Amino acid sequence: MVLRGYVPTSEETLQTLAALRLQSLNSDFSTHAPFPRLEELFPPHVLHARLPPPPHRPPTKCRGARLRAGLLAGGLWGQALAKQRAERDQRLRGRLREEGASTMAAIVEKWKLLQGMGRPEAMAAYVALVREWPGFGSTLFDVDLHAVRRRLGVGQGQPWQWATLTPLSLQSPVDSGPQRLWLGIGAKAVSLYKPGEPEPLDSFCYGRISSFGASDSSTFRLSVEDRDLLFETSQVDEIAQLLNTYLASAGAQRLPRPQEPPTSSPTSEPTVLPQGLCPAAGPWQHRPPVGSSHS
Repeated sequence: MVLRGYVPTSEETLQTLAALRLQSLNSDFSTHAPFPRLEELFPPHVLHARLPPPPHRPPTKCRGARLRAGLLAGGLWGQALAKQRAERDQRLRGRLREEGASTMAAIVEKWKLLQGMGRPEAMAAYVALVREWPGFGSTLFDVDLHAVRRRLGVGQGQPWQWATLTPLSLQSPVDSGPQRLWLGIGAKAVSLYKPGEPEPLDSFCYGRISSFGASDSSTFRLSVEDRDLLFETSQVDEIAQLLNTYLASAGAQRLPRPQEPPTSSPTSEPTVLPQGLCPAAGPWQHRPPVGSSHS
């Protein structure tokens, strides 16, 4: 979860987590201790994010210009461009090695500070640090939010509308494209996150969810009070199964059940259960990084 980038936190905390992992694997620092590869300790995407973005090339507008560009690419100019790309790739690889060496050195320094900490204590400190994220314990799915539709009443169906989420609000559909989000499914609530951000855009306790189900093999629908949220994902079945598990454990008699896609126009609105508000979570505040066995 940490290495895949699903625990949004600072680089300092990620380095501390890596040091705790080394302590649990190898005990106290030693130059003779086996070192895992950096990507086994630290999220690789954090290092890649430090690299400069590739240069932007404006698209070729007309066919004639594309043809001329193709002819040039096949000649001396194309060879020069290929050489420039190769040199740039080499510089980026060198920069990535430097960033990796710097990060590993910082991790090792933190590891040295953990001398005397036992393996169980290191593992407990690791878990405690990760648990500070409010989304800890949830299963995260990569989804694209494609639409939000408001249900106004019988006979007043609306076409799907593009929507932009604002924190703790789904009330203002505006023109925009699909949004890449994390859909977090936990024991008490379903939450939506912008990737990499610790606080959710919104959280829905199960009492606020009136129904859910698969519209097709790659589209999942979640009905929250008077709104339908439409997600595109490759994990429709996994999401539905996990929701069913949590709903069953919470008590099926009081909770919504998944619905099959309707084959005809509904004659009545689905039952909306009494609203169960999620308690507002305070900002995620980190404790000071573990610096010794006495921390």
